[in-house]
This record gives sequence, C-alpha cells and structure tokens, in this order.
Amino acid sequence: MPRRQGYALLIALVAGTAALAAAVAFATTLLSGPRSTPLPPAETQAAARNPVDPAASGPSWVATWTAAPVGGEPGTEGGLPGRTVRNVVHTSIGGDAARITLSNLFGTTPLVVDQATVNTRPVTFKGAATVTVAVGGRVVSDPVVVPVAPDSDLQVSFRTPRGGGPVTYHPYTHQTSYLIDDRGTFSTTHWRYLTAVDVRSEQALGAVVALGDSLTAGSGSSTDANARWTDVLADRLGGRYGVANAGIAGNRVVGVGRGTGGQSGTDRLDRDVLGVAGARTVVIALGINDVQQSPQEADPQRIVDSLRALTDRAHARGLRVVGATLTPFEGFLTWTPQRDAVRHAVNEQIRSGTVFDAYVDFDAAVRDPAAPNRLLAAYDSGDHLHLNDDGYRAFGDRVDLKSLDRARAPRSDAL
Repeated sequence: MPRRQGYALLIALVAGTAALAAAVAFATTLLSGPRSTPLPPAETQAAARNPVDPAASGPSWVATWTAAPVGGEPGTEGGLPGRTVRNVVHTSIGGDAARITLSNLFGTTPLVVDQATVNTRPVTFKGAATVTVAVGGRVVSDPVVVPVAPDSDLQVSFRTPRGGGPVTYHPYTHQTSYLIDDRGTFSTTHWRYLTAVDVRSEQALGAVVALGDSLTAGSGSSTDANARWTDVLADRLGGRYGVANAGIAGNRVVGVGRGTGGQSGTDRLDRDVLGVAGARTVVIALGINDVQQSPQEADPQRIVDSLRALTDRAHARGLRVVGATLTPFEGFLTWTPQRDAVRHAVNEQIRSGTVFDAYVDFDAAVRDPAAPNRLLAAYDSGDHLHLNDDGYRAFGDRVDLKSLDRARAPRSDAL
C-alpha cells in the first residue's frame, strides 16, 4: 500500500473512533440526565460554621433547623446506654443533602454514637459509622445524600451503646420525639444531643437566627403544630432563608436566673448565633426575663447596654441585627408597676433606633389596645406572659421581610 494511502486510512480510523466515542457520550447523557454536583468533603467544625457569602454561586450549607443546648438532663448522669434517640425536628428550608451536629457540651464523659440516620439514611463521621464526641465538644457529620423538604418533619436518630452523660438536651420543645430501648418506644418532648441540621441548598441566601427566650422557643404553643413565630416566619420567607431557632425558655440577656434558662444570650452568642451555618441576620428577642425574673434587673440602661453589646459583636462578624421590643406581662405573677416601667424604658430606646439596625415591634403586635400593659386576650396562652398559636402568628407576621436581607445599615430603621 502506498504510504500516502496508509496515512489516509490511519486518519480515517482515528476520526471514526473519536466520532464513535462522542456518540456514546452523548447517548449516555441523554439516558442518565445531567450529573449532580459532587458533594464537598466534610468540613472541619470551624469551616462548617462559616457564614454564607451571598455573592457566591453554587450550593451552600445553610441551617434548616437548630436547637440551643440548655444543660445536662437531670437523671442522665450515666447517659442513655443501649438506647436509640429519635429526634423529630421541623425544617425551614429544603436541600439535596444534609449534615447533623451532635453536642456533648454538658457531658462529663465522652459520648459514643455507633449508628446515626437522617430519615433512615445512614450517616457517617469522617467516613466511619461510629464517632466519639469529647467532653464539652461537638461533631459535624459527613454530608448524607438525602432529599430534605422544606416545612416538613425530619427524623434524626442515633444509638448510644454506652454511657455518655449527663445528656446535653433541650427541654420544652413543643415537638414529639422518641426514646427507644428493649422495652419499647417512648414519646418525649426533649431534643437530645442534636443541635443542628444543615442542608445543601442552591436557593437559600443564608440563615436568619432568632436569639430569644420562651417566647421564641414557643412556650404556650400547641405541641406538634409548629406554631412558633419562627415557623411562621420561615413560611413567609418561602425558602429564601433558613430560619434557626435559638430560643431557650427562661433565657436572659445577661446572668442566669433561678430557673432553667441556660447560659445567657451574652454567653451563648458565639455558639448559638455566630456558629450557625449560613448565619446572615440575627433577630434578638431578649430582655423580658431580665425585667421580671429573679434576680430582677432594675436599671433599664444595663439591659440596653447588653443588647447593644450583642449587636456590636454580631456586626463584627458581618451580620445584620434586628431587635424586638419587650411584650406586656401584667397579670403574670411577677408583674409590678416598677418592673413594667423598666420594660417601657427599654422599649423606648429600642424604638429610638439606637440599639439595633432595625426593630420589630412585638409589643405593639400583641398588646391589648384598651389595656396596653396586658396581652390581648385573644393572644394570651392563659398565664398573661406567654402566647398561644394566634399570638405567635402575630409575631411572625409582624416581621418586615425586607429588614432581614437589606445590607447592614446605621441603627435608624423602625419597623
């Protein structure tokens, strides 16, 4: 065969092979559809909590649910050996993958988990099914490919084969979860060990974190109705932001009361707000327990200064801050005219626009126009301090959505 014909034949064979490969690749794409973006590797705890960059393209990790750890559960000094904890949580936004955070903040012995699932999908930690959480520590799981729907209940289960107590928990959840052992399945209204569920989302711009007390935790609301004001807010936001509830019943701005109010807002800001995945805006709804809970704070300026300090710390991390006015409580056991005067003085400064970037007037949303130091009867849960489902809806409806996603501005906005 002449050399030129040999070269021509070789070129034809190469071209034919390339065309065949291209055809196979095209056919494969038609049959299988577009490939999803690969999951990123599990981040370290610090990287896992970096706020979302609103200008970043592609999917990001954003909190769909959080619970602030309150303390060590009484009677669980030996942990929950051989038991399965099934936490039921309500999502705010959806995503195509999830990861969970387990906390042993109040434990005095290491916590071992040897099985974990999200809606029955197995969860791993650095590739292993078993993880040990150090005393006072927390761990973030590997990503698990599981579809997470917005505004839905999610089951996060894990087994503790041996003691790891006391159990780090969040009581008064207004949500039914379960504890399972060889005797059966028992309902509970505690969340145990679980403090966050993050989702990988291409739509969410970030997370709004609500730092509050029992009025944020939902005291007085119906169990399993998901009627907290943060749930109402999440519905209104329609997936644009995750909503992370960091409310603790009895919580104060500074100090610790005689109840079970957990660490103060001042002490837990870094952990429960700045440490939330995708945190972009914080709504601070604290101060009423400083006014009415023993030991009472008689100087409104000290409460205001503490709220301002929280704002400054959030600003240092680039977060926008929206604050809430303090709501009426005449008729509650601790009410006095003097304490109510402190509440009014705090509200006056909040409304002046000198404490937060913007404020939401929860006081105006639920007070009785005919008796403004009292809750409107239609919103009162019955104790004259906490709200019913309708009252929390009034809170959630009161928040100006534009206040949550505007660029941080001087403290002058009134909502």
